[in-house]
Amino acid sequence: MTKVNVVGIGLDGIAGLSEKVREIIERATLLVGSDRHLSYFPNHHSQRLPLKNFTENISIIRDYINKGCDGVVIIVSGDPLFFGLGRLLLAELPKDVLTFHPHLSSVQLAFNRVKASWHDARVISAHGRSVEELIHALQQGVEKIAVLTDGTNTPNAIAKLIESLNLPSQYQLWVCENLGGDLERIESFSVETLCKDVASSTFAPLNVVVLLRQDREKPLELSALPYFGLPDECFLSFSDRPGLMTKREVRTLVLAELALRPGQIIWDIGAGTGSVSIEIARLFPTSKVYAIEKTAAGSALIAQNCRRFQVENVISIHGNAPDILQTLGETCNTPSGEPSPDRIFIGGSGGNLTEILNVCATKLTSDGIIVLSLATLEHLNTALSWFQSHSWHYQLLQVQLSRSVPIGHLTRFAPLNPVTIVTACH
Repeated sequence: MTKVNVVGIGLDGIAGLSEKVREIIERATLLVGSDRHLSYFPNHHSQRLPLKNFTENISIIRDYINKGCDGVVIIVSGDPLFFGLGRLLLAELPKDVLTFHPHLSSVQLAFNRVKASWHDARVISAHGRSVEELIHALQQGVEKIAVLTDGTNTPNAIAKLIESLNLPSQYQLWVCENLGGDLERIESFSVETLCKDVASSTFAPLNVVVLLRQDREKPLELSALPYFGLPDECFLSFSDRPGLMTKREVRTLVLAELALRPGQIIWDIGAGTGSVSIEIARLFPTSKVYAIEKTAAGSALIAQNCRRFQVENVISIHGNAPDILQTLGETCNTPSGEPSPDRIFIGGSGGNLTEILNVCATKLTSDGIIVLSLATLEHLNTALSWFQSHSWHYQLLQVQLSRSVPIGHLTRFAPLNPVTIVTACH
């Protein structure tokens, strides 16, 4: 016979419970719960066990069961098995003595209040936990995120975290307080508002933050942009891979290694969003940059970013390297045949690095430079083997960078993926 009933309850108290669950609670001989949960039953006749020290509490409950006593009811918030006490109870008590009676969870209520489907949402608990999972989800550009907060990871702290990450995606932030209770409040904020107006943004301790990614583009003020080191969030990016670009810090190092000069021909192979091409084009308007990308979506994105930054000296080329490199002159409609590149940047190879280097070696001018940005040891080994076998001069730059991010009232470093930059010439 089941000896422990775990009952979920909302801020509406007894009123939100079904008749069946009310009867179970009425028959309880040991009522367990927080002070707030027990306060919903001021006239209950049973023995009460306030949840203070879980280890001690579970020992008392176990002894109660071992004595053959029935009628243990544990009151918890919402759904016991949704970031609740249920997980700990399952770890400490036999499954066959537990029966769960879930209430609506706070996340379920939150998404219904903001009128957004949540079957595909990412739910993250920052309640007494690291925000590492939240950082990862934001950098991935997850469309819908629910965050369970605490006194440190407050809505304001989450807004500051989002602002510090320099994301290519925008998020609308909803704060859902006291869900299901008389003091329920649902309000939408911009990240900027919560970061600037911290003093007046005080929220109830019981709140859930819902983050909804916005499809609209961030407005871009060209006159306010630096000439060198464009922020990552300025570029339009892939909706399913928003972080897939050469990051600002790595990009600045790549541009330095390319030793650029005015009036050059540059190939950007595996151009992705076009961030490197556009940065070069803005710095050297007399140069011509060929942004070569194997995906149609990528080529279209490069063209969009070119219009966004108002650069006219980037040619977006859709094609697979190395094949497209052989016919680049025809592709670009150059009257004097294939242009000889003065500089080549390889940011992506599609697994064809050796073949791409073979072609680049025949196209590069005699005093030209090739720079590669490599994220894997296998590709680094392939590149070094090629340069060594062809007697090219090369040097390596190992890049391991971290960006500061606020964690509550503190600050820590979040690492970027390590990258090896290889600079080579004849």
